[in-house]
Amino acid sequence: MTNLITHFGYLGLATFCFLAATVLPVSSEAALAAALALKMPAVPALAFATIGNCAGIVFNYWVGTKVEEKLLHQHLQKKVLAKTYGLMQRWGKWSLLLSWLPVIGDPLTYLAGILRMNFYLFFIAAALLRFLRYLVIIGFF
Repeated sequence: MTNLITHFGYLGLATFCFLAATVLPVSSEAALAAALALKMPAVPALAFATIGNCAGIVFNYWVGTKVEEKLLHQHLQKKVLAKTYGLMQRWGKWSLLLSWLPVIGDPLTYLAGILRMNFYLFFIAAALLRFLRYLVIIGFF
């Protein structure tokens, strides 16, 4: 991770944060912390981490729109996906407030696309929460 950030700077940070928004088991928070440890200025690092991670959730939503809901039901045997789907069925759009969390957050962004949630509502909620999470990491609060 630090090699990617060291060699490619902000673009490397954004790329890593994009990948972290998918189901790959990597941490965008760790990438942002690494960028700060490498003495990258906080505000541009915050911007690139947020842009990369938000691009990742848009990708997840788009992938979700390409999945048939009946295919989803075939995969609901997986514990995390089943739990996440249950949250979305119970709480609807309010479940997006959990989209920033590890483990269940990424499946929520795919499910938002599968269930055809309003894209603008999805994006505003998920992007704002990611931005706030990064602000906490940087220490602006």
